[in-house]
Amino acid sequence: EVMLVESGGDLAQPGGSLRLSCAASGFTFRSYAMSGYRQPPGKGPEWVSTIFADGIQAYYADSVKGRFTISRDNAKNMLYLQLHSLKPDDTALYFCGFQPEEGPEYRGQGTQVTVSS
Repeated sequence: EVMLVESGGDLAQPGGSLRLSCAASGFTFRSYAMSGYRQPPGKGPEWVSTIFADGIQAYYADSVKGRFTISRDNAKNMLYLQLHSLKPDDTALYFCGFQPEEGPEYRGQGTQVTVSS
């Protein structure tokens, strides 16, 4: 059974930092690109970042480029999203996901990030 479990969400002050984690199991983690998404309150989900299976190539949404860093540890089946210079607009439910060869994309339940003074 595929499982994606996010953690690390918290209340942070503007300008602060958080590190989000996604623990993956039930599939060959090292073979798949992994993505981070977020859903702000009252809005639909939006793509944040993608890291390729090799852990080298990564892409970011313009809204987070230069502030967020995605990384992975294929030995531990872990995906990480480091958030820096947080803004109130970064407040959202953050979750990870991947697209298998067939069927719909898998996504976790998410971890809440709230940025407020």
